Formats: sequence, C-alpha cells, structure tokens
Amino acid sequence: MDQLLDFSESFSSFAWGIPLLVLLIGGGLYLTVLSKFLPFRFFGHAIQVLRGKYDNPNDSGEISHFKALTTALSSTIGMGNIAGVALAISIGGPGALFWMWISAIVGMSTKFFTSTLAVMYRGKDSNGDLQGGPMYFITEGLGKHWKFLAIMFSIFGMLGALPVVNVNQLTQAVNDIVLIPNGVEVTTNTNLLIAAVLVLVTSVVIFGGLKRISHIASKMVPSMVLLYFGLVLIILSLNYSEVPKYLGLIFTDAFSANFIADDKVTGGVLGALIILGIKRGAFSNEAGIGTAPMAHGAAKTNEPVREGLVAMLGPVIDTLIVCTLTALAILVTGVWQTTDTNGVSLTASAFQNAMPGIGQYLLMICVFVFSISSLFSYAYYGTKCMSFLTGAKYKFLYNIPYILSIVIATTEDFEAIINFIDGIFAFMAIPTMLATLILAPKVIKEMKAYIKRMQ
Repeated sequence: MDQLLDFSESFSSFAWGIPLLVLLIGGGLYLTVLSKFLPFRFFGHAIQVLRGKYDNPNDSGEISHFKALTTALSSTIGMGNIAGVALAISIGGPGALFWMWISAIVGMSTKFFTSTLAVMYRGKDSNGDLQGGPMYFITEGLGKHWKFLAIMFSIFGMLGALPVVNVNQLTQAVNDIVLIPNGVEVTTNTNLLIAAVLVLVTSVVIFGGLKRISHIASKMVPSMVLLYFGLVLIILSLNYSEVPKYLGLIFTDAFSANFIADDKVTGGVLGALIILGIKRGAFSNEAGIGTAPMAHGAAKTNEPVREGLVAMLGPVIDTLIVCTLTALAILVTGVWQTTDTNGVSLTASAFQNAMPGIGQYLLMICVFVFSISSLFSYAYYGTKCMSFLTGAKYKFLYNIPYILSIVIATTEDFEAIINFIDGIFAFMAIPTMLATLILAPKVIKEMKAYIKRMQ
C-alpha cells in the first residue's frame, strides 16, 4: 500500500507538473497574443451578453448564457478556492497569489477559445440532440481521423469527474470544522450520515438533467459568492490597517519568494513559487481542462463568440475574485504565520480569528454549498462523456458509480485513489488544448466576422 501511495502521488504530481503547465499557460499565452488580447478589449461586451442583452429564445441550445456560466462555475468554485489557496499560501507565502492571478488572466483567453469552439462545432448525440464540448469540437472540427483524441478526453472525463477528491475534502472539512471542535467523535456512522445527505441532495438534482442542474446552480453560485464576498469584507474591515501592507507584499514577494517553505527546489525558490502559484490557479479555474466547454456548449445561442466571451468571465470570478478573497482573509488575520494548519483548516482559522464563535461555521456554509454544487456539474460532465462513448440511452448508468463514489469517498480514506483521480482529471487537458491550438485560426476568423456583424 505504501508503494501504491507513493506511485499515485508521483502520478498526480507528474500530471499537474511542468509539462501540463507549459501546455496550459504556454498555450494560453499563444491564444492571448493570437486574439490580440481580446478578453480585455471585449470585457464590457461580455458583461452585456451575460446580462441577457442579446438573448434570443429562438436560438439553438438548452440554457441561457447566465445559466451556462453558473453551471461551469459550480464545478470550478469549490474546495480549490478555499483549501487550495490556503495550501498555496502556507507553502509559498503571499507571492503565490500573484502567480495565481497570472494563471487566471491567461486562462481567460483559453476559456474564450475552448467555449467558442464548443458552440461552433456542436454535434449531435445518438438521440439527435445538439451537444457541445471538446469531444464534439474535436470530431466536428478536426474530422474523424482525430476521433482518438475525443475518445481519450471522454475516458479521462468519466474517471476525472468522479467526485472522490471533492467529497473526501468536504468530509474532512465537516469533521475538522464542525464535529471534532464540538466533541463529536468521528466514526464510520458519522461519515455515513454525511454520505447520506450528499447522496440525497445530489440524486434529486442530477437525475433531473442539465436544466435542473443549471437552474439550481444559477441560484446557489451567485448567492454563495455574494455571501463569501460579504464575510471577507467583514474580515478586511476588522483588519483594515493590514490590507495595504499585504496587497503590496503580494506583488513584491511574487519576485523575491521570501516566504516559500522549501529552498531546496529545482529552479530556485522563485521558480518553485511561480510553478506553485500557476499550478494552483490552473487547478482552481480549470481553464484548458475541457470541463467548462461542456456546459457552455449547451448555451442557447447561434453566435459562438458570445458564449466564448461569457466563458472567459469564469476565471475572473473564480480566481481573481474568490481566490483573492480567501488569500486576503488568511493574510490580514496573520494566521498563515501563527498556525501550523493548512488547507481548509487554515481558512477556517482566519474566519474564526476575525469572527470568534461563528466564523468557522459561516465558512462551513460556503464550503458546503460550493462543494455540493460541484457535485451537480461533475455528474453532468461525466454523463456527457459516457453518452459520447456509449450512446445517449446509456448515459444514466454513469450516475450509479458516481453516487457510489460519494459513499466511498466519505467513509474510506483511499488516498491513492484520490491521487489517481486527481491526476487523470488533469490529462483531460491534453486533447482539449491540442485541438484548441489547431482550431484557433478558425476561432479568429469567426471572431472577426462577429465583430463585423456587430458593427
């Protein structure tokens, strides 16, 4: 078991290692330059599209621009924004956040291209229903000779969408934040109770299909982001004198790496800090992984560029806003230097420090909603991948191992399995990014035509 665990850790580290980061960040930089920095030039227009200014009920698709974005965000806004940021700061210090920002800015272009392609090259499943996502823009955009990439994406997608990592971390958060501090002994029975709640809520939503998932997500995600934003504003107001100091330190430490935990790293401390920040950012917003295009590909629009513009707002909300809120809460309260905890426990310490008695429980509400909303969208992604491989009439079967994995993840600490799932999820980026880079000139052509139509 020790050897299996070591192997799984190495596998996960390799999957989220430098080669993948080069593909994601290098590819994203190429797309940013190729589009002549479109995300920044058309940011205002993207907001107008999101608000529904250009909605047409007669357009093809299933859900609105807003619901497509919130469905995609429900998978990306989760433990990565709370536990992942805390981990990055506990290891790398304040400067890690700067490189997470860089990852998000680059990721905006990647999200634009992948989600534009998801609408440009929508295909039909075995039921004849219109579908979008990397597997479809690979087969429709590149042709049948490239179908192996679509199959590769779908296989990795089915495995990577299993909620083992998310549920395991959520269970740990419930135990550490709620049960153990209140003297409740953590047992198999308490974990089974958590599993029962998650299975019940998840089943009610996911068996209702995309429209129910998008409807629930469109209510949960904005309300929880606003609640989280409000709570962190309280923390910042209580520690207002520390805010300018740490905002400055985020920038200066990004290039000095004075607080990184380990100085024996390849490429020096600065190189290690850059890799840490970009890795956490990529893991958080999932730009280039291929999950978001599956949601955005279902948007009700006949203008692919519009959906791409809406999709690029994802990294802004996910990383530039939510991750920054978490980081500032941890930094200004000083818990990153005064406690030995990391992950969600470090974030909980920050909330408890600022709001004794209730802080950690308010955080737990956000953690629970963020995490459970992720379960809804990942179930949709998994069934969509299975539908591509086996046919639409069998896609419901994916929900069986999906629900079973929730129970397993709450009751068993199979760290090796968690590492494998974590690594497999990352490999979805290979077919997604390769196809996107090849088809990028088609997106540029479509973008120019759209701008001309708008003028």
